[in-house]
Amino acid sequence: MGVENQHGPDDERPEVYERIPWEMLDRKPADRQWIVYAIAGAIVLGAVAYSFMSNRPPSAPVTVAATPETTAVAAPAPLPAVPVPPPVTNPVVVAEADLYAVDPERAVDRAVGHAEWFVAEFFTEDGSVVHRDTLQALMPPGVPLPAVPEGTRVFVESVRTVEVVDTGPLSHRISMLVRYLVSKGGEDYQRQPAVVATVDVVSTDSGISILGPPGLGLPAIPESLTSPPSAIPPEVAERLDEMHPGAEPIGGWALDGGGWRVAALVVGDDGITRPVSFLFP
Repeated sequence: MGVENQHGPDDERPEVYERIPWEMLDRKPADRQWIVYAIAGAIVLGAVAYSFMSNRPPSAPVTVAATPETTAVAAPAPLPAVPVPPPVTNPVVVAEADLYAVDPERAVDRAVGHAEWFVAEFFTEDGSVVHRDTLQALMPPGVPLPAVPEGTRVFVESVRTVEVVDTGPLSHRISMLVRYLVSKGGEDYQRQPAVVATVDVVSTDSGISILGPPGLGLPAIPESLTSPPSAIPPEVAERLDEMHPGAEPIGGWALDGGGWRVAALVVGDDGITRPVSFLFP
């Protein structure tokens, strides 16, 4: 039996595949795989580009709207040149009268400060030439300085203004309480009785002037408006002992709204026993 009778009529078609090289058949699967990769990559890039363009802020309309406004505004006219003042070689001196005319209360404060400075220099004595020259400059012309015995030194503890009286336009009579200590011949400093120094001052265009040496006097001690302390109730004495052990009650004063102001002797950290007040509402 022949070969053609075994295969039938379909075997008469030409065998086309026998003429294709086998290496071409081997590359087809690879070419198809790269085509798939290319198509997938194009889809991914398209999706990314669409997402970027859809989320991008609309900047173009803002720029177009701003352009007509900028071109419509006219350029501002140039400002005139400001002259630069020449450098100051000498200090500027302001008249005292101009300063006082602004604030009368400030004028009084300056006068009080000047008077306190003068009185402190008047009582101080440290043996230095600087102190004597300062006091001479503050003292009215023709008034001699205090005569100080050899070896005497004076230390001013405090100067406090207690009264200011207006004696005229920009003129004041100022009274000050002065406390000071004196050492004689190298001995220890001893506290002196407090004195009241009264000074007349006036403000002028050239500054504040002292019109004369201070007047001196003793401070007036007013009469006490408080009655002597009375005995305190036992319950108040118990509260005093509980809150401040060791305090020795002297007595007390009943308060108008109730309660007591109690005076008691207390030993301080310096070992000195002093009367001290305690409030018990």
